[in-house]
Amino acid sequence: MPTYTAPVKDLRFVLTDVLAIQNYDNLPGFADVSEDIVNAVLEESGKFMQEVVQPLNQVGDREGCTWTDGAVKTPTGFKAAYQQYCEAGWGSLTADPDYGGQGLPHVLGFALAEMMNAANIAFAMYPGLSHGAYEAIHKHGTDEQKQLYLPKLVSGDWTGTMNLTEPHCGTDLGLMRTKAEPQEDGTYRITGTKIFISAGEHDMSENIIHLVLAKIPGGPEGIKGVSLFIVPKFLVNADGSLGERNALGCGSIEEKMGIHGNSTCVMNYDGATGYLIGDAHRGMRAMFTMMNAARLGVGIQGLGVAEAAYQNAVTYAKDRLQGRALKGAEAPEKPADPIIVHPDVRRMLMNIRCFTEGARALALWTGLLIDFAAGHPDPEERQAAEDLVALLTPMIKSYLTDTGYEAATTAQQCYGGHGYVREWGMEQFVRDARITMIYEGANGIQALDLVGRKLPTGMGRLLRRFFHPVSQFIEDNMADPVIGKTCVMPLAKAFARFQATTAQVAEAGLKDPNEAGAASSDYLRMFALVAMAYVWARMAKVAAERLADGGDGNGDGIDRAFLENKLKTAQYFMDRVLPDTAALGQKIQAGAASMMALDEAAF
Repeated sequence: MPTYTAPVKDLRFVLTDVLAIQNYDNLPGFADVSEDIVNAVLEESGKFMQEVVQPLNQVGDREGCTWTDGAVKTPTGFKAAYQQYCEAGWGSLTADPDYGGQGLPHVLGFALAEMMNAANIAFAMYPGLSHGAYEAIHKHGTDEQKQLYLPKLVSGDWTGTMNLTEPHCGTDLGLMRTKAEPQEDGTYRITGTKIFISAGEHDMSENIIHLVLAKIPGGPEGIKGVSLFIVPKFLVNADGSLGERNALGCGSIEEKMGIHGNSTCVMNYDGATGYLIGDAHRGMRAMFTMMNAARLGVGIQGLGVAEAAYQNAVTYAKDRLQGRALKGAEAPEKPADPIIVHPDVRRMLMNIRCFTEGARALALWTGLLIDFAAGHPDPEERQAAEDLVALLTPMIKSYLTDTGYEAATTAQQCYGGHGYVREWGMEQFVRDARITMIYEGANGIQALDLVGRKLPTGMGRLLRRFFHPVSQFIEDNMADPVIGKTCVMPLAKAFARFQATTAQVAEAGLKDPNEAGAASSDYLRMFALVAMAYVWARMAKVAAERLADGGDGNGDGIDRAFLENKLKTAQYFMDRVLPDTAALGQKIQAGAASMMALDEAAF
């Protein structure tokens, strides 16, 4: 049976040593974020995920959700665990205090999300979607809507969903058929069917607040005619109490490859009462608030599953006896050596480790940028952070899920045949991780978003937001006696290659859109590797500085061994992973010709 230990020490290192979040007391929510508070949040939430949420992971996978006459029952223990989660206040951690939240920084919420997804991705989806609904209403709702819905979403008494996909359309939402007919009282009658609605129906909360995309008759064609509506399962009275059941229901739940503990629903709206949120025909603007939060959340799902799979693969590799070390027996008192002595097993484990530690730093940096965008006192800093988050979002969603899935399958490979057997839990990690590459915008769509939308914005303004800190770091640290040659020089070479490739992709794409499309996935991965190299170099710099100061003594549990291992893992990334940028550059240079050469009939 798999286990999980929250990586509290590593999270603390990134938050307080690398990002130094305790120094940003000029930002909203940061004034009370001392190192003691950070430690308390990480320690207590880590224990909760380990002791309460993780033991339900295999339970949820085995039992799944059950549908009976429109009602959905979650797996044994889910409802009780969710109540404990709400009572402990974890769902309100980063929410606005005006609506019952604790007002702590988003970056701490990212740390909590990683641990919850590593413990149980299916369980984590329920509060995760609620947070997305909260964000959309908080940013685009009227004051009345905020007062009516947000306190209950923050407390967890109510949960939330997002309803986009229909049976005939997914990414191309302009084709949707769900209608919203205006009523004399200012409400709308919502009629249509939505599919793949995660947490669309369940027994864990007293109400479910659906955010539904629909078209108002007579509006513009296509995506410009889409509006967003609040459609509660139970209508809400003016005093916040629950009224009658709305005209909506769950027609069925999907039988899926993984995430069995989360209900994936077909939702039918039969003239349900809905309330417009934001402006009419501007629904995608409001929905993107929720979608972008969800995309970052899904990226963290990929990281969480990879971390859990890695921990179990390490345990197995240390216990499993098989063969002898190539240089001679390392455990002569045993009938064979543990497989962790073999270079190829080390390769698999190091590939996962350098991904999880780098991805953790990348995700938390993005969380800090969200805090900058939300509350930095300098408007230029707010805009710069918002630009950088917009640029990083498709990359984090795509790269962290692609590589998270690769990590899960690599961890499974460490087990050999045992990895294919259910009792060990590895095959569940693989099945659960697979969906992350698909939902909230399939990863190919994320690559097209990066190349087709994000790069041209402001004549490359978003990308310059990334180029500047990387260039500055390289300039400041190239001569560093510890990391200059080992980390900064490889980063500089990959960064120069990425800059040249960016110019090539932009030029070729202007001449032929297929050239940009053909390059998009490889370009996104190249960008991700350079971003990972940047955060790895930053971590290596901090580790080297702490070692130079003695390594111990901060009272945070980080010792010389931890810091030395951080430098060794950084070196592995620079030596064995970052060179992939060269191959990606060559593939991009090859262009679209061979990709598009076959006639359609030849396939």
